[in-house]
Amino acid sequence: MGKNLLKLRKNTYPKEDKNIKKIKFAHKSEEEFSKILDFYKIRWKYEPRTFILDIDENGNPEVSFTPDFYLPDINLYIELTTLNQKLVTRKNYKIKKLRELYPEINIKLFYKKDYNSLLFKYINK
Repeated sequence: MGKNLLKLRKNTYPKEDKNIKKIKFAHKSEEEFSKILDFYKIRWKYEPRTFILDIDENGNPEVSFTPDFYLPDINLYIELTTLNQKLVTRKNYKIKKLRELYPEINIKLFYKKDYNSLLFKYINK
């Protein structure tokens, strides 16, 4: 599998654009997280890559995963899970599969408590 299944997406938004309003975040928490990253002067990209995790017998993607953020300066993908905690199991499965297929990819899942902690620190600055 590996690099052949890595699909670069066209909706890459580097922080340098400084035009967050053009980005269609999937959830308000993602927009808030981008502001936290900006506050700490951390460069980021929103959903820059989709990783194919499984293909059918015809070679078509069946399961894919698009992490929410990529931090290029530290080579780290971040996935937020703040809405429905029932989705945590599915996201954990996808991250485990991603690590198996793409061991060179660094990814961190931010749980609701992690996100809330960051948000609290940001608000109290």
